[in-house]
Amino acid sequence: MNSTWSKLLRLAALAWAILLPGLAWAQGCALCYTQAAGSGSRIIQALKSGILILIIPPMLICLGITWMAYKKRNDFNEDDAREEDDLKPGAWKNV
Repeated sequence: MNSTWSKLLRLAALAWAILLPGLAWAQGCALCYTQAAGSGSRIIQALKSGILILIIPPMLICLGITWMAYKKRNDFNEDDAREEDDLKPGAWKNV
């Protein structure tokens, strides 16, 4: 079973490596570039503002997840440490 997952992971990585350059070049769409270049300064400014507005929500979501992970990073370690302390010989003598 482990070798099956390994093969599947390798196949997914290969597909990702093959398809990624095509997706990156798709961002240079000739029609979009032509329309933006032929637009006036107001449209270009609107495109720049739109790009910033579209970037903000994903960045805030990523920052929120990172902050929550950092805040909760020791919760599981503290629970394990308490369980280890409870399992030590003599831990229940004073109860």
